[in-house]
Amino acid sequence: MKKIRPLALITAGILLSGCSGITTTPPVEEGPVSFFTGKAGGTKLTDFGSSDSSSGAMPVNALLWRAALDISSFVPLDDVDTFGGTIVTEWYSLPDRPDERIKLTIFVIGRELRSDAVSVRVYLQRRNGNSWLQTGRDNELEVKIEDLILTRAREIRASTLTETAD
Repeated sequence: MKKIRPLALITAGILLSGCSGITTTPPVEEGPVSFFTGKAGGTKLTDFGSSDSSSGAMPVNALLWRAALDISSFVPLDDVDTFGGTIVTEWYSLPDRPDERIKLTIFVIGRELRSDAVSVRVYLQRRNGNSWLQTGRDNELEVKIEDLILTRAREIRASTLTETAD
C-alpha cells in the first residue's frame, strides 16, 4: 500500500508537468470597427446615444461634422475619428489634373458652429515619372473647402429648423 502511494504521486506529477507547457490566453476582444472605413478603432454605431457614454453628446459640432463628411465624400475616406474630430482621406487625383493628387485632412475642433471650429489641410503631390513627389499644401483650396463645409453646415441647420417648425 505504501509503495502505491509514491508510484501514484510520481505518475500524477509526470502527468501534471506535461500539462504545464500548455498556455491558454484569453481571447482578445476586438474593438469597434469604423463604420466609414472598416478599420479598427472608432466607436460602434450602437454606442451613440447609449446611457453608458460619459456626456451623451458628440465632442464636436454635429452640424460641422456632418457637413465635413458630406463635402469630403468625393474623395475615398482613409480614417475617420468622430470623437477626435478628424477626417483623413486617401490620395485622390482630380479628373482635370491627372498628374496631381490631393489628400484632405479635416479637423472639426469645437462644439459651436463657427468659422474657427473647422480647419482643412490639403496636401499636394505631383507625378514625376512613376513616383509622386510632395509639393506642399494648397492654401486656396483649403479655404474653399472650409467655406463649403461652413455653408453646408448652415444649410443643414436651416433645414432642421424648417422641419421642426412645420
